[in-house]
Formats: sequence, structure tokens, C-alpha cells
Amino acid sequence: MRLHTLTVQAFGPFADTAAVDFDRLGDGGLFLIHGATGAGKTSVLDAVCFALYGRVPGVREAAKSPHSTHAPPGRRPEVSLELTVRGRRLSITRSPAWRRPKLRGSGTTEEKAKAVVTESTPDGWKGLTNRPDEAGQIVSDLLGLTLDQFCQVVLLPQGEFARFLRAGARERVASLERIFDAGIFADVEKWLAERAAALSRAASGAEEEVRATAHRLAEAGRSPVPGEAEEDLEALVPWAAELACATAAAAREAGPVAAGAADERDRARAALEEARSAVERRRRRAEAAAREAELVARSAERRAWDAELAAAERAAAVVPLLRTADQRRTELEKAEMAAAERLSLVSGLDGVGAAPPADALRTAERTRRDEVARLRHLQGDVERCAELRDEVRVLDARIGKTDKELEYWKGRAAELPGRRAELAAELDEARARTGPREAAVEALELARQRLASAREAARLAGELAAASARRVTAVDAAQTAHDHLLDIRRLRIEGMAAELAGGLDDGEPCPVCGSAEHPAPAVGDAARPAQEDEERAQRAAEAAQHHRTEAEGAEAGLAERLAAAQAAAGGWDTEGAAEQVEAREAALDALDAAAARAAQAAERLAGADAELDRARENQGALAADLAEQTERRAARQAEADRLAERLEAARGQDADLKARLARLEGEAGLLQSAAEALDRRASAAEERRTAEDEARRAAVEAGFAEEAEVRSADRAEDGRAALRERARAYDEELAAVRAVLADMPVAEAEAPAPDLDALREGADRAEAASEHAAAWRDRLARRAERLADLRGELSERLTASRPARERHRVADGLARLAAGTSPANRESVRLSSYVLAARLRQVVAAANDRLTTMSGGRYELRHTVDKAAGDRSRSGGGLGLRVLDAWTGLERDPATLSGGETFIASLSLALGLGDVATQEAGGTDIGTLFVDEGFGTLDEETLEEVLDVLDRLRDGGRAVGVVSHVADLRTRITTRLRVHKTPSGSRLEQTG
Repeated sequence: MRLHTLTVQAFGPFADTAAVDFDRLGDGGLFLIHGATGAGKTSVLDAVCFALYGRVPGVREAAKSPHSTHAPPGRRPEVSLELTVRGRRLSITRSPAWRRPKLRGSGTTEEKAKAVVTESTPDGWKGLTNRPDEAGQIVSDLLGLTLDQFCQVVLLPQGEFARFLRAGARERVASLERIFDAGIFADVEKWLAERAAALSRAASGAEEEVRATAHRLAEAGRSPVPGEAEEDLEALVPWAAELACATAAAAREAGPVAAGAADERDRARAALEEARSAVERRRRRAEAAAREAELVARSAERRAWDAELAAAERAAAVVPLLRTADQRRTELEKAEMAAAERLSLVSGLDGVGAAPPADALRTAERTRRDEVARLRHLQGDVERCAELRDEVRVLDARIGKTDKELEYWKGRAAELPGRRAELAAELDEARARTGPREAAVEALELARQRLASAREAARLAGELAAASARRVTAVDAAQTAHDHLLDIRRLRIEGMAAELAGGLDDGEPCPVCGSAEHPAPAVGDAARPAQEDEERAQRAAEAAQHHRTEAEGAEAGLAERLAAAQAAAGGWDTEGAAEQVEAREAALDALDAAAARAAQAAERLAGADAELDRARENQGALAADLAEQTERRAARQAEADRLAERLEAARGQDADLKARLARLEGEAGLLQSAAEALDRRASAAEERRTAEDEARRAAVEAGFAEEAEVRSADRAEDGRAALRERARAYDEELAAVRAVLADMPVAEAEAPAPDLDALREGADRAEAASEHAAAWRDRLARRAERLADLRGELSERLTASRPARERHRVADGLARLAAGTSPANRESVRLSSYVLAARLRQVVAAANDRLTTMSGGRYELRHTVDKAAGDRSRSGGGLGLRVLDAWTGLERDPATLSGGETFIASLSLALGLGDVATQEAGGTDIGTLFVDEGFGTLDEETLEEVLDVLDRLRDGGRAVGVVSHVADLRTRITTRLRVHKTPSGSRLEQTG
């Protein structure tokens, strides 16, 4: 990377535009950036960083904006940098976020940060991006350095490396991590620790499952867990095997004992059951004999049930016919009542006698229904007549409204022509007062410019007067300083013989005549000025001359600006220009008011024309509409009158056609129902006679002489079923009793009864003994089965836990090794510190190449893993530094070095770190370096050696900038960039 040009505007202390030509500064290889304290030397480096990364290093980044406080509020802060990196020539222009005055009104508005990156190609400059984030990505990709790394590698801040040289291990870790990307190794440490913790939890979980299984096994086997299992889980295997095998053997021995007890119990049960059976048979035989006697005594009752059931069966076929005859008689009575009722309703109708037959009733019904059909055709005329009358009423209202509107528009059409003539005259008068607005606007703008120029001229006149006074003072001071310098030089020349005589020694040649003898050396005045006095007077004269030049330049610049402002004001003073602005503003306002009045008049005239057209159009439309509505009303009224006459003739003696229709339809319905009632009465009489004949014939066939005998013998189906069930139950019970009597012989019934109590006691004792033996056998079997299952589960848990425990052992060892807590890590160095230590060894090796030269071969840096003095960390962390003193052969703590020695050691570290970090960044060639401060601590000889080392950095075309205010460097480094500090902002000056 090589810098070519840098241009800043309104940035930091630079109010105006300032430019740096790094190509010209770097032609000599070594150049100096100097200036007074606070002038802005570091701001030049900040501008380089801002152009590349959009940020400035250190605490200055906390400022809201790098916009210069000396610059006018509306001047945009901007930095442009042209550089070559990896063979590509780029131009980067950045502007930070800043607040500018609003273009209209008061206050400020925020401007966003901007960035433009272009690249030089054979076809010219080609744009790469105009987005700040993409610009930063392009720079990072090409340089391979972050802002912190760039500041460490390219800017070489000596103060930080002095702290780095004397810092403890923890502080060095923080410094090296900003430069070298060792985060991946810290992530490895973290991952190993987290992985070990996760595997520890998994292993602990597996071990807890094993111990839980072991406790369940101990509880089932009633044996405690062995104590050695707390340290070694494998000790559970033989203990579980022994416990399970012993319990299984006991369970096998309990089997035969329980089987013998069960056999004895079965024999006692059989004897008891046999005795109970014999006793039960004796009881059933006695009960059967008593029941047989009861049943034989009821045999006559049994025969009566059979006779009653047979009569009921014969009556069941006749009873439905009797019920049908009863139903037909009832229906005939209802039909006769209905017929009488219907005949009474139609007896008074036209054409119907006192007792008409059904045919006469049907004839009268047909006559009325024919009349109804004829009248229904006229129902539509009723509705149409009502609609026509409603339409006539609507048309009457509409004709009245239309007539009123027509009268209104006739009046408007007569009034509007006069109103239009008045508005046309008003428009002509308003247009006569208007004129061209553009000329008035231009005149007002010119007047405002003259007013601004007049005010600027008044302000500059005051500033020019003050600048003239400062110039007179500066001229007088410069002349006085120049006269003082001439007086000192004259006095030195007059006393030069005495000054030369003061340096003569016996036997040494005279610098003037060459003689080794000095018989009469000159003696001058003791108060004559020395060379230091002349040099001091020379510096004072140069400073005074510089102030004079600045004062004269400021006065000339103000005079030129005053003349330009007076010319722009056109000879007007502030008061006259302000009056001219007010007059032209009033003229423009008058033109705008006249134009507004003309526009309003034109708008009103257009409205009047439109209203007149609308009035005439509405008048014609309403007249035609009125004629059409009148004609339609007359037609509708004639048609309504015709329909009313037809309906009047059709209604007859009734109130209206609807009443006549309702009466005829009601009479037709009554006649129809009366004829149907007569038909139902005749049919019911015939059905009654048929049902009575069938019922008498069926009773005779069933063996009954009268209808009363049938009804007496009749039983319901439930009654007949109850008789049959009663007879069947009697027969079955008698058969069952006689079967019980036949089952037990008489001899067995008369034998002695068995002793049930004694047999029951023996069976209970055998049962209890058998249950106890079986429970003992089952308990041992379940315990043996449970222990066998738990033993298998324990084996599975142990097998499953072994990989987890092994993985945890390996991961924990690696994590403690990486964290520096493992005994295998003899130096107790963390992995990330070890990697940084390797980088530090490379830095130390590169630093010693320069330190040997700058220290005259006396000092050499040594990397060590020992704990540094005053370091509170557990170890040196692999980042210790010692200084080998070749004069004494002993190693020293860097804190014991003097200020100058610390400077050359830290400078060597910075240069070495730059070499290593450059290689780490992919070998980016650093063509421009800056060394910031620290040279004031060096003696003259060491300064020469340091400058010699810096001068060697020019190999390969590298340019090295030294940032310092040490005066001796100005005589040793001829190519310089000077930063001048002034009240109105800093400026840059290149020399050499």
C-alpha cells in the first residue's frame, strides 16, 4: 500500500481545503511531519484512517462529527485519498455525517455519511461504489487489515508500544489480540470447556442412572450397595451377580415344599365337598316329598284351568267380528249426525229444497263454481284500475312540481345576461392592472443580492481596519527583530577575533593563519553576543517575518473581498439597498394581488356563463317534460274510467266484486260438503248390516248360542297365556319333585349324617398351610426375577455409561490442557496465549534486527514464559519479555530501561510487529509508514542510529513519515510537511 495524495476540507482543525502530496514527500524516502502542539499533525493521520475506514482511531471516534469548528456551517466536511494497493490505484472520497443549515427557514438538517470509490483503468477512472459499507469492504479486502491493525502496522504509535513493552501478560494479550486474529483459538478453548461441561453432565447422568439401578437392586435383594462402588462403578458387577444367584437358588428350593402343601389342601377340600353333597341331597329329598303331597291335592284345580282355556280359544275367533259390528254401528250414528248438520246449512240457499238429494246439491254447487270462474277473469281489472288511479295522482304532483321549476328557470334566463355583462367589465378592469411578473422577480432578486453584498462589505470594512492595524504592528515587530539580528551580527563580526582567540590552544594551528604559535590573542568585550544569541535572534526574526507575511496576506485578502463585495453591491449602502428591496417586494406583491383578482374575476365570469347555459337548457327540457306528463295523465284517467264501469256491472247486489266472489265460493263449499255427508251416511248403513250378519254366523259355528256367551268366555291374549303358563308350571314342578324322590334311595336317606364341622376345620388348616407355602415360594420367585432383571439393567446401564465417561475423560483433559490447568501443560499457558506467544516470538525476532543496530549491539529482546515482575496472573501466559544486556550478560526487566532505551526498544517492537502483521494480512506491501512521536528522549548519537534504521526502511521504495516536534529533526530531514496553527484553522505547507 502506497499513499499518493490526501485532500481534506472542513475536517478537524482544517477549515479550508488542504492537500498533501505524499509522492513528493516520499521521493526522499524519509519525511517529517511537524508543527506546534495542537496544530493538527495527528489529524493528518486521522484523515488517512477516515478515508480508508470511515472512522478515526482512539478516543477521537467518540466525537459526534469530525466537521471542523473553524469552517463555515454550510461547508461540507470531506476527505479524499488516492493510493495504490496490491497494484490497483484507487481514489476514495468520504464525507462524514454532519449537520448543515437548512436551505429554507432556520435550524439545521442532518446530512448522511457518503463515500465514493473509483479505480484508475486504461480507459480512465471507473466507479466501484458509492455506498459507505461497500467502500469499507473493498478496503478491508485489499488491505487485509482492520482499523486497529492498520493503526498498529502503518502509524506505529510509540506510546502504546512503550506500554506494551512494560505491560504484564494480560495487557499484552489485549494488545496482540487487536492485531492478530487469535479469536479462533479462544473460541476453541471456550468450545472445549463447554464440550467438557456438556460431556460431564452426560457422564454424570449416565452414572446416576447406574447408581439408581444399583440402589433399586440393593432394595430388592435386601443387601447394601458396596462402598467401593462410589469410586469404581465396575465393582457393582460381581456384587449384583452374587445377590441374584443366591436368591434364585432359594426360590428353586421353595417349589417342592409349596407343591406338597397344595396336595394336602386338595384332599381336604374333596372330603369336605363330598360330605356337603350328601347333606344337601338329604335336604332336597325331604322337601320334594312334602311338595308332592301338596300338588296331588290340587289336581281338580288343574282340570278347571284346561276347560277355561279351551272356551277362551273358541271365543277368540268370534270376538273380532263382534267388535267390527260395534264399530260399524258407531260410524253410522256419526254419519247421520253430520248429514243432518250439513243439510241445515244449505236449506235456505237459492235452488235448494228442504230435504234435497245428493244429485241436486251437486248441481247447485256446479252452478256457483262456474259463476266464480267467470268473475275471476275480472279480478285483474280491479288491480289495474287501482294502479291507474295511483299513477294519475303521481302525475298530478309531478306536473305541479315541473311547472314551478319551469317558472324558476325562465326567471334565471332573464336575469343572467345582465350579471354576465357586469362580470366581463370587472375582468377587463383587473387585467388592465396586471403586468409581467418575471421582470419584477428578477429585479427583487437583484436587490436582495445587492443588500447581502452591502452588508458583507460593511462587515469586511471593519475586519479590514482591524487587519490593517495588525499588519502595522507585525511590520514594526518584524523590522525591530531584523534590526536586532543585524546588531547582533555586527557585534559578533566586530568581536570575531576575540571569539576565534577563545578557541585557540597551545600547539594547535590557528584556523585563520595556520600558525601553531599565538603570541597575542585578541581579547574582546565580555558582554559580546555568542553564536547562540545570533541563532536565537535569527529564529525570532524569522517568526516575526512569518507573522508579518501572514498579516499582510490577511489584509490583502480582506481588501480583495471588500472590493468584490462593494462591486456586487452596485454602489448602494446597506440602508439604500434595504429600501430598494422593500420597494421591489411591494411591487411584486401588488402584481401578485392584481393577478389574483383577475383570476377570481375570470372564474366568476366563467361561472355566470355556465349558469346561463344551464338555465336555458333546463327551461327547454322542463317544457317538453311538462307536455309529455300532461298527455300521459289524460290517457291514464280515460282507461281507469272504462274499467270502473265494467266492474260496477259485474258485482251485482254485492258490495263489490271481491265480496261476490267470497259469497259464491262459500256457498259452493257448503253444497259440496252436504252432498259428501249424504254419501257417507248411506255407505255406513250398508257396512253395519254386513258386519252384524258375519258376527252371528261365526258364533254359531264356534258353539255359542248367544252373543253374551261369547263375551263371557272371551279372555285376552295375556289371560290365555297366563292359564297356559300356570298349567305348565304345575306339570313341571310335579315332574321335578318326583325326579328328586327317585334320585336318592331310601337306604341312603336313613343312614347317619356326616360331621361337617370337623371336616371344615381340617380343610381350613390345610388351606392356610398351602397359602403360606405358596406365598413364600412366590415371594422368592419374584425377588429372584426382579434381581435378574435389575442385574441385566445394571449391566446395560454400565455398558451405556462407559462411552460417555470415556468421552468426558478425554474432553476434560483436552479442555484443561487448552486452559493451562492440566499437569501436562508444564508452563500453564492457555492455547490462545500460546498462539499469541508464537506471534510474539516472530515479532521479537524481527525487532532484534533493528534493536541491535539502534543500541549499538548492546540490547536484545528475549521472549519468555516466566512470570513478569509485578504480574498478578498465575503465570506469564507465554507472553513475557526480557531485555538481554550484552555489556553485563544479564537479562533485565524492560521497566528498568531509560526513556531513550525504552523508545528504541518500543520502536523496534513496532517495526517488527509491522513486518509480522503484514505477513499475517497476506503479504500486503506497506509502501508508506508513519512513526508518531518519541524522538525527544534520544541523545544525538542514538538519534542518528534510529534515523539510520528508519532510513533503511526506504528499501524497495518505501516512504517513512516521522511525526515529531523535535527541532533537531528539521535540520536532519529536509523533506517536511509543516502544520501551521492559526485562530481561523490550521493549514499545511510542504518543503523539500
